[in-house]
Amino acid sequence: MDEKVTAIVDRYQGNKRFLVSILQDIQAEYYYLPKEVLAQVSESIDVPLSKIFSVSTFFKAFSLEPRGRHLVNVCVGTACHVRGAVKVLEGIERETGITAGQTDKDRRFSLEAVNCLGCCALGPVIVIDGEYHGKLTTAKAVEILKSYE
Repeated sequence: MDEKVTAIVDRYQGNKRFLVSILQDIQAEYYYLPKEVLAQVSESIDVPLSKIFSVSTFFKAFSLEPRGRHLVNVCVGTACHVRGAVKVLEGIERETGITAGQTDKDRRFSLEAVNCLGCCALGPVIVIDGEYHGKLTTAKAVEILKSYE
């Protein structure tokens, strides 16, 4: 039994009503939801593993594949696109050596292209670990990315 998982489940008194919160805390700890950990959660809160997988795959915020310590979302929606988001994305891809949808081999960064971040006036925009960076050029985006290494 993984002690970290036990501590997380105990934080919610093993109550199955808090499944999503438990999964969020596990993802924050491991940067993804390892299958063996989900099996432990299933046993600990008496919820079928199939239901836990269903919840884990329903929400886009969860990942069953290892992610990097830093999640980088690049907006490629219309407003950002016309302001150069594709060039920003390409610069980040060159810098990290990965393309959208991938995680680098050191698991520092996971890169995602998203359709809209809801701040069109700031385009092009990237969000790293929930922190918004707007009005970017490729060079500025790469400089920001380097500050997270």
